[in-house]
Amino acid sequence: MSSEIRFTDFKSDKQPTWCPGCGDFGTMNGMMKGLAETGNDPDNTFVVAGIGCSGKIGTYMHSYALHGVHGRALPVGTGVKLARPDIEVMVAGGDGDGYSIGAGHFVHAVRRNVDMTYVVMDNRIYGLTKGQASPTSRPDFETSTSPEGPKQPPVNPHALALASGATFIAQSFSSDALRHQEIIQEAIEHDGFGFVNVYSPCVTFNDVDTYDYFRDSLVDLAETDHDRTDYEAAKEVILDSDKEYQGILYQDEESVPYHEQHGVDEDMSVIPDGAPEGATDLVREFY
Repeated sequence: MSSEIRFTDFKSDKQPTWCPGCGDFGTMNGMMKGLAETGNDPDNTFVVAGIGCSGKIGTYMHSYALHGVHGRALPVGTGVKLARPDIEVMVAGGDGDGYSIGAGHFVHAVRRNVDMTYVVMDNRIYGLTKGQASPTSRPDFETSTSPEGPKQPPVNPHALALASGATFIAQSFSSDALRHQEIIQEAIEHDGFGFVNVYSPCVTFNDVDTYDYFRDSLVDLAETDHDRTDYEAAKEVILDSDKEYQGILYQDEESVPYHEQHGVDEDMSVIPDGAPEGATDLVREFY
C-alpha cells in the first residue's frame, strides 16, 4: 500500500443516505480500500455509477466521478478508459442497473476486455423504487408488484459473463470485509475487465437474502481446491444452483486488455491542434 494514501482519502464530505444497515456501506468501503491498497489515489481514479441505490456511490467517494443514466455506466467507463488509459476506472452499479436495462452493455464491455473494474451491488431487489423484483430475484420472491413472485428464473450474471468471454469473474459479500477487499484488489490488478458481483443485502425490502442467509450459505473458493484458471472448473461452480460461492470463480492469466490489443495508449482527453477556435473551452482534462 502507498504510504501516502489511505482508504479514507477516498471518502467525500457527503454523508451517505443509504438505509442503516445497507450492504452498500461495506461494498463501498471495500472499493476504497482496494483502490488505496493497489497504490491508486483520488487524483488518478474515475468512478462511474448508474441509477439505483448504488448510483450514489460517486457522490460518497472522493475521486473524479460521473453519475450516469440507467444501465449506461459501462459505456461511459469504457470511453473514459480509452480516452485516458493511464487512470484507474471503476464502474459501480446494481443488479437492476447492470443485468436488466444495462445487460446489453454488460455483455459487450465483457467481451471487449477494457481494463477497468465493474462492481455490481446485488441485493436481488429494486431498492430505490421501493421493492420490486429484480433480474436476480428468486422465482417465488413476493413483492408488491409480483405478489406470487416473478415466476421466471433469475439471471446468472457469472454465466452471462463467462459466455461473453470474461477474463475475470468474482463473487464477494459486503459483510465479509477482508475477503471483499481482497477480491476487489485482485479485480483492480487484473489486466482486463475485472467483474465482481457483490452480495449486498437490502435490509429494508428483502427479508430473504439477508446477512444471515449469506453467512450461512456462502462457500469460500479459497478454502477449496478450485482452480480459478480452469475454464471447465469455473463453469461447474458458476452453474451450480445448489450453492452460493465467494471468491475468484475464473481468471484468464493470459488476458490482454483492449487498449494493449489495439495500441490505445495516448491521452485523448485534450482536443488536438487545429481544432476550431474556442473548442478547447468545451473540454476539461480530468486533472
